Amino acid sequence: MSKEKDKVLELENLKKSIQLGGGEAQIAKMHAQGKMTARERIDCLLDKGTFQENQMFVQHRCSDFGMTGKEIAADGIVAGMGSVDGRTAFVMSQDFTANAGTLGEAAASKVAELMRAALKVGKPFVSINDSGGARVQEGVSALTGYGDIFYHNVLLSGVVPQISIIAGPCAGGAAYSPALTDFLIQVQGTGQMYITGPKIIKEVTGEEVTLDALGGVGNHAFISGNVHFIAQSDEDAMNITKRLLSFLPSNNSEEAPILMENRKSVIKPDPSFASVVPTNPRTPYDMKEVIYKVVDNADFMEVMENYAKNIIVGFGRLNGRSIGIIANQPAFKAGVLDIDSSDKAAGFIRFCNAFNIPIVNLVDVPGFMPGTSQEYGGIIRHGAKMLFAYASATVPKITLIVRKAYGGAYIAMCSKEMGADRVAAWPTAEIAVMGAEGAVSLLYGKDIKNAADPKAETAKRLAEYSDLFANPYVAAKRGYIHSVINPADTRAYLAATLEIFSSKKESRPAKKHGLIPM
Repeated sequence: MSKEKDKVLELENLKKSIQLGGGEAQIAKMHAQGKMTARERIDCLLDKGTFQENQMFVQHRCSDFGMTGKEIAADGIVAGMGSVDGRTAFVMSQDFTANAGTLGEAAASKVAELMRAALKVGKPFVSINDSGGARVQEGVSALTGYGDIFYHNVLLSGVVPQISIIAGPCAGGAAYSPALTDFLIQVQGTGQMYITGPKIIKEVTGEEVTLDALGGVGNHAFISGNVHFIAQSDEDAMNITKRLLSFLPSNNSEEAPILMENRKSVIKPDPSFASVVPTNPRTPYDMKEVIYKVVDNADFMEVMENYAKNIIVGFGRLNGRSIGIIANQPAFKAGVLDIDSSDKAAGFIRFCNAFNIPIVNLVDVPGFMPGTSQEYGGIIRHGAKMLFAYASATVPKITLIVRKAYGGAYIAMCSKEMGADRVAAWPTAEIAVMGAEGAVSLLYGKDIKNAADPKAETAKRLAEYSDLFANPYVAAKRGYIHSVINPADTRAYLAATLEIFSSKKESRPAKKHGLIPM
């Protein structure tokens, strides 16, 4: 055998050794827990045969605390690039089989370099988290590594999409990198994310909490709102990532891909729209039924489905074009706006604006949530985030009022004055400061009380108010809305408007950035 062949064989053997991570026993342990290994996750995410690994041979630089001579395969992180459905993406995957995937200086440097490469070529960055956290043996060097990653998360923010998958432990400072990215996907049962664990919490505060209750999806997807999607397995997490990326552009200078097979020159009227929304403003219904009729093939990818359910946000396509949808949900809390729903909507608006995704708003909102808990919790500040996000967004913004739009919430759901390019309403829409009962009580309470027949007087005043405001024509006559449309024409109207405004250009005053209420 020639010397050259010896060297090639040596290379292949070395690669095979590194690809085993922490060894067969550790791999078997991962599989027994229902988890994929770091490399299996990458293989599941990327198109077959497209992965190019970066810095496979990197090793730690620590000689303290028994680390001398100790080798950690790829220093606990597999990193590189490949294709997702034919489009380039960069990915790093923490290898729990190799020293529990702990982060050291060398691994952090590898990740930061990969992030810079993603920034240079304008491609999405996906991080798969499954790690024991900072490598204790490397001390401050490991902490510095996290700082470097956080800094690059911010550099990439708004330039390329960033997606984090929580597939195992993600504790302490490590949790802040996912929190700085655009979307978090957490695997049910195996993914855990928290700043301090149950043991420390009990020591410091006396509280007792299980690991799953603290760091599982029950908290992050339903209570704290940290997580955008729940995955049932590692494979499901990769499929969610693929689907999400399909709606997004690769960077902020591109448009999202147009699905040409969805393009239609004529969109036929759909009479079934009219039967979805009850005319009685107090009757609940599921706004998702309207969304499914609006988007192509009823294909809607809801974001943060289990958090602040009174508002719906997510991605769909309309005549082949990606759109972001924001809609009130009358089936939950009557679709009222509150602290959590305002934050949820504001974050989604800002993402869509950063990545050139038009926004369609479906409005049926009774107002902002009243009460001391909301006022003490800062509803003014949180609601202002939503106003700020809409007003500062320069992407096409189309608003459709399907039923009621009351008070400040009418403005907050992207009225014409907040920069909506087109505002339309169904003929059943009501646009007013408040609902009929509240308005009549406020305006005519004394007259009703002193009337010979208070019930008759109430009915008379309600009829007067309804005649004036229980329709969209007052707003239309004053130019506050652009059109009143037949519900059957909803999809055609929105698609045509989207096409017209797809070339929209809008500038803002020169500044570093606006100061969104925090």
